[in-house]
Order: sequence, then structure tokens, then C-alpha cells
Amino acid sequence: MVKIYDTTLRDGAQGEGVSFSLEDKLKIAKKLDALGMHYIEGGWPGSNPKDIGFFQKVRSLRLKNSKIASFGSTRKPHKKAGEDTNLQTLVRAGTDVITVFGKSWLLHVKEVLKTTPEENMEMIRDTIAFLKEKTKEVFYDAEHFFDGFRDDPGYALKTLKAAEEAGADVIVLCDTNGGAMPDEVRAAFREAGKTVKVTLGAHMHNDSDAAVANTIVAVKEGAVQVQGTINGYGERSGNANLCSVIPNLKLKLGIDCVSDRSLAMLTEVSHFVAEIANLVPQVNQPYVGLSAFVHKAGVHADAVQKQSRSYEHIEPEKVGNKRRILVSELSGKSSIVFKAEEFGLDLKKDDKKIGSILKKLKDLEHEGYQFEGAEASFELMVRKIIGQHKKAFNLKGFKVVVEKHDGKMVSEATIRLTVKGKEEHTAALGDGPVNALDNALRKALEQFYPVLKEMHLTDYKVRIINPETATGAKTRVLIESSDDEDTWGTVGVSENIIEASWQALVDSIEYKLMKEEKSSH
Repeated sequence: MVKIYDTTLRDGAQGEGVSFSLEDKLKIAKKLDALGMHYIEGGWPGSNPKDIGFFQKVRSLRLKNSKIASFGSTRKPHKKAGEDTNLQTLVRAGTDVITVFGKSWLLHVKEVLKTTPEENMEMIRDTIAFLKEKTKEVFYDAEHFFDGFRDDPGYALKTLKAAEEAGADVIVLCDTNGGAMPDEVRAAFREAGKTVKVTLGAHMHNDSDAAVANTIVAVKEGAVQVQGTINGYGERSGNANLCSVIPNLKLKLGIDCVSDRSLAMLTEVSHFVAEIANLVPQVNQPYVGLSAFVHKAGVHADAVQKQSRSYEHIEPEKVGNKRRILVSELSGKSSIVFKAEEFGLDLKKDDKKIGSILKKLKDLEHEGYQFEGAEASFELMVRKIIGQHKKAFNLKGFKVVVEKHDGKMVSEATIRLTVKGKEEHTAALGDGPVNALDNALRKALEQFYPVLKEMHLTDYKVRIINPETATGAKTRVLIESSDDEDTWGTVGVSENIIEASWQALVDSIEYKLMKEEKSSH
């Protein structure tokens, strides 16, 4: 059994661009508890009022699986632990677990703390002994252990012995600078295991892109607690990514750390924390990324449908993810058949329509279309080719005017179209030309199709396809739309950004209407 110690709320919050409010931290704590984390490090109560507030309010959450840990440092040089303000604040936080870090590297002892090696050892002993009298569990983070072990292994190991003698329940070897290599971690853990008998843990940073590998090596060398963060968030290059560490332990090494049910929540928790942090999820992140089980090349797509193990190292559902087959100019007939099945269409590989779909797909991608983020447009294209598409309206024409009045930009769109045999002529204002066009189109259609009131545009992206042609370049517009149940993407391409936007807007509306028609049958 390896216990997971999550430090997203403290170490993760130190990452550039990450800032959690008190309410954010409480929401994440509940999610981490549901995931089955054994320990959740809430922060440093001596550093700011927000962390003090967290420790006061987290008690009311009634967590089922996780213990809350507070975090701090050893006492200051030449002071008694009982007189240290930060240690008193740690005790007042009232947590069952207190984690403190101390120095293992003589460089830090002499140049940062400006004290002696002997005093540093006393700081470790005094601090842990004091805290052991006040709380149930005390974890000692041996900061910069691998740097210290590299420079002076004897002294680094003596600091661990001091922590053990003072009563530390777990001693965690920390690669604080993130520069250690797996062989160094292996050698250091072996020596640490010979020096102390207390439980060992691992806390790795990712500055050499080796944090996950180093964590796995540490476990193989006896570590029974691993520390890290969701999505690897953390200072500089981040911490060991628990979204990789956990499935590596459970699925690759067969080591119990969370339940199967909890493991299946991993993708959900990854995306939840990214959303709270207001960071875009890394699509190619192992296990939980949107692209982690995506297949694009025709050969891959064909093989994975016959035998998933041929191009997937695990079943994506085990970590709450799913397989996706992308369609592009690299696609073969198998990819088209797979996507058709997703759309509820019964097409076989020998159907002549498959060839027509492939040709149309490749022609459109040559023109600059891309359907990887616009599967709604691709489904509409397929249905048009096989004769299962019904036009919602016919455009007669539109006009978009952008003017500046009293220092403000004003956009107005006018549309003429026919709907169910009736001609509509409407106009609407908007924050920009595309918004005005969207508003005018909805105004004309909603009286005929009231369900359109349920959908809204959630994202709008513009990409210049061939910038070398300067102002004559083609523009690709990707639009994301949502209703209460679903999110879908559509695409348009043209030398004119308004025309490209119009194409994507029309597809988004026609997809919504098609979706409603399918659900009603």
C-alpha cells in the first residue's frame, strides 16, 4: 500500500498563473477526498489569512477519506520551538497531520539559514519533538535532500537520523530543485533505508522532466508515501504529476493506492482542478488529456477498432477517459466507419459513400478546413453526402455594418432568409460583427425553432491559414456552442472572416436542430 499525499493546494498554488480563493480550495479539497487521497496539504497557516481560513472551514466538510495536513518549517536558529510563532500557528490550525521541512544541504544551512551544521540538527530535533507533543502525526520533509546527498552524503543522512530520533512518523526525501536523475534517487533511497527505519516518502519536482519517473523509482526502493499535485502544477516546472503517478502505481506496478472506482474519477478531477485554476488542460497529458487516447492515422484507427491493445497501453475507461477517432486527410475508411457509428449511421467499409466522404474530407482539408475540433461540422457533411440532411433555412443575403459612434464601435447585421416557406428580414446589434450576425440569425429563426434559445456560443477562435499571402490569407474560424446537455464545435473557412464565421454559425445552429430532431424520435 502506497499512500498519496496531495499538495495541490500549497505547492500547486505556487505555480505561475495559479491562484486559488478560499472557496476554490474548499471545492478542490472535497474533490480530492472523493478521489481517495490519503492526505491533503492545505497550506502554510503562518503565511497568509486565506490559509488560516481554510483550516477553520475545512473541518465542516466532513471528509471521508483524507486527512488534512498543515505545512511549515523548522524553528528559527537559536530559538526554542515553543517560542516560534510559525510553529504555534501550525499547532493552532488543529490538523491531525503537521508537515515541516528542514535543511539537508549544507549550502542552505550555511548560506541561507546562516547557521551551523550542529544548530540545524538541533532545529530539526527540537521542532519535531515539540510538534509530536501537540498532534497525532508529524511528517518531516528533508528539503534539497538529493543535492545535499550529492555534496555531503554523511551530513544529509545525519539529518534524517535526527528527524527519526525526534519522533517523525514519515521522513520524505525531497528533490526540491528538481534536478535529480533516477539513478541518483535510487542510490540515495538505498542509503537512507540503511540509515533510518522510519517510513520513507518521496517529494519530487519536475525541473528535469523526471519527477514522475523519480517517484516511481522511489517507490520501488521502499517509499510508501508519495507527494505530488494534480496536473503537476507547482513552482517553476511543477511537481510530480499525480494524474500520472497514481495510474502508474496502480495499473503498471499493481500497487494499491486508490480504489478502482476512484481511479475512474481521475480525468474528471484533472479537468475540474484545471477549471478552478482557470488553466487550459494540457490536451496531450498522459492518461487524462483529451488526446491521450486519440487515434488519427488510418492504420492506427483501423487496428485499435480490431484490438484496442494494439495502440493503447491501458483501457481509457479505467482512468475515466475515452477513446476518440479523429478524421483528417490521414484518415482511412475505418476511421469514417467508426465516426459514422458514433453518429448513429450504419455505413460499411465497402459502401461507395465512404469513398465520397473521404474525397470530400481531403478536398476540404486541402482548402484549410480542420475537423478535429469541429466534429459537428463533420457530421453535417457526412449526412449531406448520404442524403440525411435537412436544411433549416435558405439564405437570401446578409449585410454587416461596423461604425464608430461617440468613440464606441457599433456593429449591426441585417439578414434576409426563407424559413418554412416564409421570408424573414431581420436586423440586430452586437458587440462585434460576428456577435451581431449571430443575434440577427437567431432573431429570424427562434420563432420557428424555439429550442435555439437553449444554445449559446461559448468560444470563438480565428486562425490565419496561409499568412504568407498577407491580407489575402484564408481564415479558419472555429466556434464552440453549448446547451444544457452538450458542447459541439463547428468550422468555417474563407478569405473573408465574416463569411468563415457565417459558415461556422450556420453549422452550429443546424447541428442543434438536428440533435433535437434525433432526440425526439
